[in-house]
Amino acid sequence: MNDTSLTSAAKALRTGWMLLATSLPLGLALEALHAFKVRGFLESAVRREMWRLAHAHGTLLALLLIGFAAVAERHLSSERHAAIARDLRIGAVLMPVGFFLGGVLNSEGDPSLGIALVPVGAVFLLAALVRAALATR
Repeated sequence: MNDTSLTSAAKALRTGWMLLATSLPLGLALEALHAFKVRGFLESAVRREMWRLAHAHGTLLALLLIGFAAVAERHLSSERHAAIARDLRIGAVLMPVGFFLGGVLNSEGDPSLGIALVPVGAVFLLAALVRAALATR
């Protein structure tokens, strides 16, 4: 089955599972960086914070996508369903990626430029959530 034949709920579900499959191992990697006392990780408070935020947001937003896929087709009007699903997927990916990139090549006091993806993702998520609330039947 190619991606164009998938419903918007199926795309949200696939994105949710993929995001969960990357975010949870990121948490394990963070634990390993602590356990093995990796200097580049432990000496940068900004990097630690950004990567923890990437893990947490990725995991929770993956669960949001999976929940959306489970209930959307029954509870959202069909004409808005695809656009809401698209914006949820975009936001759910941009936020954790932005946090992760914010911890790559960062200076000690500030995250790197990748952090700019976080507010963009937040706008997509917020727009999708408001539209979903208004489109609920």
